[in-house]
Amino acid sequence: MQETVMLTGATGFLGSAIALALRAEGHAVRALVRPGTPRDVLQGAGVEFIPGDLTDAASIAEAVRGCGAVIHCAADYRIFVPDPARMRAVNVGGTEAVMRAALAAGCRRVVHVSSVATLKPRQDTLPATEADAALPEEAIGPYKRSKTEAERLVLQLVAEAGLPAIIVNPSTPIGPRDRRPTPTGRVILEAARGRMPAYVDTGLNLVHVDDVARSCVAAMRRGEVGARHILGGQDVSLAELLGHIAALHGRRRPVRLPRAPLWPLALVSEAAALLTRREPMLTRDGLRMARTPMYFSSARAEQVLGHRARPWQEAVGEAIAWFRAAGMLA
Repeated sequence: MQETVMLTGATGFLGSAIALALRAEGHAVRALVRPGTPRDVLQGAGVEFIPGDLTDAASIAEAVRGCGAVIHCAADYRIFVPDPARMRAVNVGGTEAVMRAALAAGCRRVVHVSSVATLKPRQDTLPATEADAALPEEAIGPYKRSKTEAERLVLQLVAEAGLPAIIVNPSTPIGPRDRRPTPTGRVILEAARGRMPAYVDTGLNLVHVDDVARSCVAAMRRGEVGARHILGGQDVSLAELLGHIAALHGRRRPVRLPRAPLWPLALVSEAAALLTRREPMLTRDGLRMARTPMYFSSARAEQVLGHRARPWQEAVGEAIAWFRAAGMLA
């Protein structure tokens, strides 16, 4: 059924992919966008832009009015934040405002784009599933805590207010249009530039951003209300990812570093970030997260949503090609 869908985060990395996937299926897209935010990634896509902000409930209510469905994708996604309260206001307060606006407008379906950050990686390195939910106090860092709180708030509104919300949990999307870039996109970009001679090994689950986007749209039709759906791809060690990029560019593989001596450097890196206002490559939360490989299973989403993920090497190649076309590899 084609309808008008209100989308938050439409100018971001994953959000722009969702907007394009919605348009490809014939849906009208109404995007809540902060004034002054660049919209070039959606130029010519036929998206209606509504000025607003996740901290402004009135603008959200205006954007949702008349829409049949909502996809809430916007989030403050950073590993290091000087002001965690601001992040929480966006990720938790903004989520509540969007969900309550959808309830008031009588939307047929709501897709909450959460994250595997709300799940606990398994200590035995087996892929985690939707059942491996983390408590907010178990989450590492402000981003994971805020996303875990937001997800629990959505589940509470499903149970207590009948919110018709489906939760999707993307793993680590990569691919084209990563303009900012995301933390993982930055790793790929710096490795392609030859500026990552060493690393602390961990594991992550890589998935093409467009494959995630298609499954977010599919969740409007086929997702189970009140349930999580992991949208992932393949489990890959950081060593394998960086080695692949080095081979693509004819460079030597980066050197693996032990974690323990890096804690003082992480402190220095974070202190420098406070002065330069640039995200640090090395953080204490990043070192904590690296202790356990972040591997996940998408079996449920494959069965329920028809989720399919192309090979991670293809996603890496498209990410690098887009960085090069955007002049970011210089």
